[in-house]
Amino acid sequence: MKWDLDNPYTLDITVQADDIDALGHANNTVYVRWLEGCAWRHSMSLGLGLDEYRQLDRAMAVVRHEIDYLAAGYLGDELVMATWIIHWDRKLRMTRHFQLCRKSDGATLLRARTTFACIELSTGKPRRMPPVFLENYGKALVEEAVG
Repeated sequence: MKWDLDNPYTLDITVQADDIDALGHANNTVYVRWLEGCAWRHSMSLGLGLDEYRQLDRAMAVVRHEIDYLAAGYLGDELVMATWIIHWDRKLRMTRHFQLCRKSDGATLLRARTTFACIELSTGKPRRMPPVFLENYGKALVEEAVG
């Protein structure tokens, strides 16, 4: 794959029958589900899963998605979703870049950015990132060079 940035975290995806909409391709809402799944798995690989979020009473919640749908995915397509943490303010906000590619031809089907804010789970209010977020997510921060 020709990734936008080096060293992505990747998730393999195969387009399933229930991903397909009336137009015969993967529905746009399914792409959002894939973004979420990739972000969660990356967070878990960094030691920050749901159990840790609950123990800390903190979570990273989506505040904005920006998605460019570039090509369609079809039933049976084998895809790879990549993600990188490209920005954070070390306080409340973090931004991920995503790229979805088809294995058979390397075509990029989607590029997206998701901005997250740190919240207190018990209240839903914005709160500063705890030290473990700074340490673990900070290890995954990459320099942005996306064109």
